[in-house]
Amino acid sequence: MRARLLLALLLAATALCLADGQKIRRRHRRLRTTTEPPAPPAPVVPVAPPIPVDADHVLRGIAERLDEQRYQDAMRARLNDVQEEGESPDNDVTIEDPCLKVHCSAGRICEIDEHGEAVCNCIKDCPYETDSRRKVCTNHNETWPSDCEVYRQRCLCLDGSDLCRGPQYHHVQIEYYGSCREMPECVESEMSDFPRRMRDWLFNIMRDLAERRELTPHYLKMEREAESNLTRRWTNAAIWKWCDLDAHTTRARHDDRHGAGASSRPPRHGTTRQCLQRVRARGPLRPVHRRVRLMRLHV
Repeated sequence: MRARLLLALLLAATALCLADGQKIRRRHRRLRTTTEPPAPPAPVVPVAPPIPVDADHVLRGIAERLDEQRYQDAMRARLNDVQEEGESPDNDVTIEDPCLKVHCSAGRICEIDEHGEAVCNCIKDCPYETDSRRKVCTNHNETWPSDCEVYRQRCLCLDGSDLCRGPQYHHVQIEYYGSCREMPECVESEMSDFPRRMRDWLFNIMRDLAERRELTPHYLKMEREAESNLTRRWTNAAIWKWCDLDAHTTRARHDDRHGAGASSRPPRHGTTRQCLQRVRARGPLRPVHRRVRLMRLHV
């Protein structure tokens, strides 16, 4: 009986000890949690204020995009219409300026008549020239304001216009640029020296053409022969020139006599052109060999 009582007391004491230990642990835990410093607050992330939406701006943007879309659609439709018209056989017409393939001579200009054809008409008006260097001297020893006026006058005379000053201007030519100079008549000594000057002039031209390789092999051989044989110099040059003039006829052509063009320098007294005009005045040009003898050459 006593043993049971002691066992019960022992159990009761053990239970009390356990209860006291649990109370002490709870108290220690409570004190520990209250004595720890409080955790720092979490950083606050700033939130951007909402952007105010401009309803008018949005509407204008939408309207502009719609207008751009409508414009592009209209351009596509127009392009399609043009392509369809181009493919149509009724509209397959290409307009070309007929003057592009027409070359008019000096003093004329290409114009389109009422039938749509290109014609070369005389220049209506030449530009007014104030520079004295633009003046030209013609084969009539007349000073003109410009070469345009000379070519225009020749064109008017060839077309039979009332503005033509006279029949002598049908073949008016420019002798040189600049005002005309007074040229006295060639005297007999100058006329006697004219054949020598003509021979030298012809050979110098032949030599220049040979250096530029513009002579045919036959005349190139003649030029080389003249270089080595002085007695053949003038003869070969004269034969070459007159044969060149008479390639298609036994008479000198109009373009042969005037084809050298206008000189940029006024002529001096007793030049080849001036004396040659006096030679022509003595009679018509003769066949080749007679012309060569006229230059006092022997062939």
